[in-house]
Amino acid sequence: QVQLVESGGGWVQPGGSLRLSCVASGIIFSPQSIHWYRQAPGKLRDWVGFISPSGNTNYVDSVKDRFTISRDNAKSTVYLQMNNLKPEDTAVYFCKTSPTTVWGRGTQVTVSA
Repeated sequence: QVQLVESGGGWVQPGGSLRLSCVASGIIFSPQSIHWYRQAPGKLRDWVGFISPSGNTNYVDSVKDRFTISRDNAKSTVYLQMNNLKPEDTAVYFCKTSPTTVWGRGTQVTVSA
């Protein structure tokens, strides 16, 4: 059974940092692109960024220069390093594989004073 599990969420003050992890199992990880999405309360799920199998990354403008995605294929894990967090970054963060589409259940990130 293919599974993605996100972790690392929590509460942080504005300007703080968090590192989220997305661990995959039951899938050959290295050929997958991994996307991060987030969903704030009452809003649609938005794309945050992705990392390709070769390590290329791309991000939505609102997180560029603050968020960094990396991967460790030996651990079947992708990381989302989030720096200089803002209250508007508060959301549930999800990872998703591509082209095989599998979603994790998400991890909550709350940014507040």
